Amino acid sequence: MRDWLRTLIAGYGAYKWGGGCLGTVVVFLLIYWALGHC
Repeated sequence: MRDWLRTLIAGYGAYKWGGGCLGTVVVFLLIYWALGHC
């Protein structure tokens, strides 16, 4: 998966599911890591 697409998807997921500043960062990192291992 391309890095820019992976970042875009992770950013969107973090925006939708992150519950605050720290929660958004954690969700972003989890999604980014998960997409990197697919």
